[in-house]
Amino acid sequence: MQLEFLGTGAGSPSKQRNVTSVALRLLEERNAIWLFDVGEATQHQILNTTIRPRKIEKIFITHLHGDHIFGLPGLLSSRSFQGGTEPLTIYGPVGIKNFVLTALQVSESRLSYPLHFVELTDEGEIFNDHGFRVVARKLDHKIACFGYRVEEADHPGELLVDKLQAANVPSGPIYGQLKAGKTVELPDGRVLDGHDFIGKPQPGRIVTILGDTRQNKNAVLLAKDADVLVHESTFAKDEAKMAHSYYHSTSKQAAEVAKKAGAKKLLLTHISARYAGKAAYQLAYQVRNLFPDTRVVNDFDVIDIPFKK
Repeated sequence: MQLEFLGTGAGSPSKQRNVTSVALRLLEERNAIWLFDVGEATQHQILNTTIRPRKIEKIFITHLHGDHIFGLPGLLSSRSFQGGTEPLTIYGPVGIKNFVLTALQVSESRLSYPLHFVELTDEGEIFNDHGFRVVARKLDHKIACFGYRVEEADHPGELLVDKLQAANVPSGPIYGQLKAGKTVELPDGRVLDGHDFIGKPQPGRIVTILGDTRQNKNAVLLAKDADVLVHESTFAKDEAKMAHSYYHSTSKQAAEVAKKAGAKKLLLTHISARYAGKAAYQLAYQVRNLFPDTRVVNDFDVIDIPFKK
């Protein structure tokens, strides 16, 4: 599981940062990519990565401001041109379906795959296939805006081979049966319960990706115990009044959310073009006394999300 940032800027693109889009790479887990927001030229950014559009299975839109959705029609069309045939589902606020279908209709674009929409009107679970669960909650922005919490199911514990060998259990098909939790009778008459030879389950990982927002309680709920929190940082630590006026957050407010939530890592994105070069990295440096594991991400950064130790 990895996060790959395709755009980390705010409002409009700059020479250093494209507008918002982040890919959750789930290639090992489900051979798929999930995108969160698709700002203008996201498909151009993808050309500089190993991401294949046909692998994009789901797209989660936080809100309908242009810097978060203007790249959708082009990306959807290119996915079709490049041989995509698997269904794709788009989640987002009411209006996302109208935006996409209008763009495709006016441009006479026809897709080679089924396109589904889930328009969000309320908070709560929006997806669950027992491998992954996604929860959406409303944030505080100028227009309807959501944050997303992705929860991975726990992984079964490993088979305790050393314990089996110590008990003189012969290797072979028996090991597979025990790993499946079955009760097995050995040739010597012993009866073994597979659960006695399986280690503790490996807790699944939690990734929280927020849209543009003022500081609010739902951000903390979404980020509770998250392995990674992706939070906007449009304004610097001492610009709280301006951030409030524009319905955005400061780096300090993002760090406060991460600390209250007990998150493990904070990634700051949606960086204003006013902060270029070293000034952008100061957004993280100035709050590390509040939340040490804070980082400003750049376009094309890839962040590994390891299992908990």
